[in-house]
Amino acid sequence: MAKQRSIFEEVETAEKPTVQAGAIDRAKRTGARGAIRVWLMILFALVVVMIAVGGLTRLTDSGLSITEWAPVTGAIPPLSAADWASEFEKYRLIPEYQLQNAGMSLEEFKVIYWWEWGHRQLGRVIGLVWALGFLWFLLRKQIPVGWTGRMLLLGGLGGLQGAIGWWMVSSGLEGTRLDVASYRLAIHLGLAFVILGLIAWYVLRLGRSEADLLQARRAAEPRLKSMVSGLLHFSYLQIVVGALVAGIDAGRTYTDWPLMGGELFPSLAFQLSPLWTNFFENEALVQFNHRLLGYILLAYAIAVWLKSRKSANTFTRGAFSAMMMMVLLQMVLGIVTVMYAAPWQIAIVHQFGAVVLVTLILRARFLTMYPVAQSVRA
Repeated sequence: MAKQRSIFEEVETAEKPTVQAGAIDRAKRTGARGAIRVWLMILFALVVVMIAVGGLTRLTDSGLSITEWAPVTGAIPPLSAADWASEFEKYRLIPEYQLQNAGMSLEEFKVIYWWEWGHRQLGRVIGLVWALGFLWFLLRKQIPVGWTGRMLLLGGLGGLQGAIGWWMVSSGLEGTRLDVASYRLAIHLGLAFVILGLIAWYVLRLGRSEADLLQARRAAEPRLKSMVSGLLHFSYLQIVVGALVAGIDAGRTYTDWPLMGGELFPSLAFQLSPLWTNFFENEALVQFNHRLLGYILLAYAIAVWLKSRKSANTFTRGAFSAMMMMVLLQMVLGIVTVMYAAPWQIAIVHQFGAVVLVTLILRARFLTMYPVAQSVRA
């Protein structure tokens, strides 16, 4: 029988339940969000370098210098004269050497070999950094609730990227092709930007607490978010088409602007058969598409920026202004790249500009979903 309480008994004397901290609070106390964010920022920097090295590997025609895929043993480069002779002999059997580089010396071969080896080695380093970081946080139970799948996704996409890289290289090892297939190159670069975008988004989310993000969502701007999401997808499409341009060296054919060979629309745009191959392998049409998409992208970016000027949040408006400035700079870089016949020094800056632009678009989109709190005066 329960003991009756006096009506005069002080409520404060009753036993109170112990409040248990939530998963988010526990993760915050352990510092996992901050540490994971730093780890992801390191991965982001490595992927940026990987994209740059991959671009230089393509621009220096080095991608076919290693004719085998050996994810583990391939980490060890040739260490003796016999090893170098063996690698060079393998290269001499492929079409690129026989039809384009016949007579290349061993010393010249070493230059392109080191570019491709460095590209592959950097991929191994990125995989190792991901694996060590993921296992460290997993075993210490410091991954916040809901984030384990996201971390695994990055690792899975990284492994898929390695397989696609070999699929791309293998397309240039037989037949009469002098380079890798342009559409495979486009898929390879496109996936690299998907990985980069995911890492950037995770870094942005981990930069603020879940409670803060939940609160910020109340001030979200869905219309502006929808518009900038469209701009993000459009930018990815332009990057993929740019990879097609690089894959067939289309940026070195029509070097006048705004015309192409003195024409508004190149007369050789549909000279290949079957018809669909022109969109991937015709230098005239591929470069025209890249230019046209650039103009449309610029016009849409201006529309999105004008819409952002109506935002009441100063941080959001600033993010969209930075994005707009990068769109203009990237377009200028693209024009200069074409007019100088795509030298590697300018072409690689143009490619890096795409990295910066995508990151700024993601940041602007993030702030439409989770605006930064500001004072009423601001």
